[in-house]
Amino acid sequence: MNESILIVEDEAALRATLSDRLRGEGYVVETAADGHEAVEKASNLPFDLIILDLILPSRSGLDVCRDIRQAGMATPILMLTARSETTDKVVGLKLGADDYVTKPFESAELLARIEVLLRRVPIQIGQGIHEFGSIRVDVKRAKVTREGKPIYLTGREFQLLRYFIERPGTTIPRKELLQSVWGYVADALTRTVDTHVASLRQKLEVNPKRPELIVTVSGTGYRFVTRSQG
Repeated sequence: MNESILIVEDEAALRATLSDRLRGEGYVVETAADGHEAVEKASNLPFDLIILDLILPSRSGLDVCRDIRQAGMATPILMLTARSETTDKVVGLKLGADDYVTKPFESAELLARIEVLLRRVPIQIGQGIHEFGSIRVDVKRAKVTREGKPIYLTGREFQLLRYFIERPGTTIPRKELLQSVWGYVADALTRTVDTHVASLRQKLEVNPKRPELIVTVSGTGYRFVTRSQG
């Protein structure tokens, strides 16, 4: 397993309990007790997942989520909140969180949510940095930039991009993408792939209407095209 998780929680007892449970499940765990520490660690250490409490001293979980996404990091974020109002959850999801769990929660539910968010493509060449023209992808830190400026990708968009990067020049059927990136097996969900590809093109392509990186293969799926840079 060995996935690395950052737990951001100001309650010492809960922080310790979560850390012990996740380490017992085989995860590598780091912790942060406030928003400033969370942003600092997320910016300087590679994590596969961030568990982020909504109510924190010095900087709220919503602020942390926004800062992480604005910095171009696509690390999946699982929010923890004691609030029952849906407004905070909706705001968090709009800011870039991938999922949420409301306190109090059963550890089994939390572990299930974690497993879903970590169900991603195994890293094969993913420890490196990839450049495509002005676009730079740092897989280890889950960061994407264009000419040094961060590009915000959702966690799922980053997983999809990484899958493409690891298979350059290969025609990938939609069904394979659904199974490998989303964990789905139903053919009826192919629009999910198309929607995410369209979003990636808007963010990465010079001209999204004439894509050069993610090319459609009619009747099959997509192909990621790379060109050698001088």
